[in-house]
Amino acid sequence: MPTQTIIATGALFGMLSVIFGAFGAHALKKMLTADQLQSFEVGVKYQMYHAIVLLILGFSKTDTLSSAIYWCFTIGIILFSFSIYGLVLSDAKGKKLKVLGPITPIGGLLLVSGWFLLLLHVV
Repeated sequence: MPTQTIIATGALFGMLSVIFGAFGAHALKKMLTADQLQSFEVGVKYQMYHAIVLLILGFSKTDTLSSAIYWCFTIGIILFSFSIYGLVLSDAKGKKLKVLGPITPIGGLLLVSGWFLLLLHVV
């Protein structure tokens, strides 16, 4: 995986997490319950944490294991954070997309796998 791709992906996810965080704190604050807002913020936080790790990974020496970590984190962010956004927003509109419910833990499992691979990378 080219380092520019890893860095660009990390930057994109970081930028989007700031945008989504601001959107949640301002625009959504009036339409979401406290629990929904808290769930939305979890998605934003996890997205930012993993965006930062992608940036660090991109600025480090990359190899095959780095590529696997990249894909675990990238797909994990999309499945975990974005399914949370979809669940919260659809629930706020009264039409909860229940199909997204099982996707969130798959994304979480990919994030955990990425961390495990990162551990293997340094050990």
